[in-house]
Amino acid sequence: MSDLWSALCLVAVLEGLFLFAAPAAWKRAAEQLHALPNRHVRAIGGIVVGAGLLALFLVRGA
Repeated sequence: MSDLWSALCLVAVLEGLFLFAAPAAWKRAAEQLHALPNRHVRAIGGIVVGAGLLALFLVRGA
């Protein structure tokens, strides 16, 4: 369970880092996502989830 909390905290750090380092770029990216149809955003989300799970599998060596 502590691994899950650690992962969530790391996500918060990375998200905050992007907002802190490049707020204008982040806003542009959010506007572009907002303009996409929901099915495209859902597909992008699925790809990111899949890539994250694959990366986790490779990093953890399971």
